[in-house]
Formats: sequence, structure tokens, C-alpha cells
Amino acid sequence: MTQNPPEGYSRITPYLLYEDGAAAIDFLTRAFGFTERMRMPNEQGGVAHAELEFERELLMLGTLGDNLKSPKTSGVDSLAFVHLYVDDVDAHFARAKEAGAEIIREPEDQFYGDRTYGAKDPEGMSWYFAQHVRDVSPEEMSAAMAESSAP
Repeated sequence: MTQNPPEGYSRITPYLLYEDGAAAIDFLTRAFGFTERMRMPNEQGGVAHAELEFERELLMLGTLGDNLKSPKTSGVDSLAFVHLYVDDVDAHFARAKEAGAEIIREPEDQFYGDRTYGAKDPEGMSWYFAQHVRDVSPEEMSAAMAESSAP
């Protein structure tokens, strides 16, 4: 019987479009630790479709059409970001920084129990990486949020 979704795929998969898909694949594997699962070329020799993996999770990407621009080229901030959990956020941060990621938020412990940092890739896509460092109850989280927004 056919499995839906197919084995190795999840029901929700981010699909990012880049002006230079090949350069994006190179950066994402070097800086963020993805592995390339497959790549299909387009007629111009670029990337029509590619699949990358991170800890058994899937990311799909392709090349933007002629009428679309990346956040960096358009000058408009990314309207969404990809959030990933990693085993060691500080080591991941060091790897990303060394590979040239634009750091938009240094590693910091958050009130909800994660240690996170933010980065942008060369085309301006926003990425956030987290490591869960402590369990926080909903009540504790609400109190911390209220405290942080108090004047």
C-alpha cells in the first residue's frame, strides 16, 4: 500500500526559494549542518528542486523565478524564518559564524527554556536555532513574559 506522506517525508515541509540554489545548498551544508539528499537541475543548469536533511528532518528548496527576488536583493526582510532544534546551540553558532552567517541574535537563554541564536544566510533568509535547556511550566512562562513586558 502507498504511504502518505512517503517514507522520509513529513506532512509539513518548509520550501525555500533562492536566487542561486546551488550556492544556498553549499552554504546550508557548510554553515548549518544540512546534508544534501537530492538535487534536480533546471534547464539553465541551476537548481529546479533540491532536498536537504537536518537530523532526519526535510527542507526543500529551489530557484526563484525571474520576477521574484530574495530578501537581500529586494531589501525586504524575510517574512518568515526556519526554526531548528540542535544538540549544542553554542557549537552550532560557532560553526555558522565561522562559515560567514550574518548573526542577528547572539546565543541567549530564553524565558521559555530554550537557548537560541538567530542568523541570516547569504540571501537574507532568517534562521533560528535552539537547544532546550530547561523545562518551564506554562505558569512560569506566563509570569516571565509578563515581567519582561512590564514598564
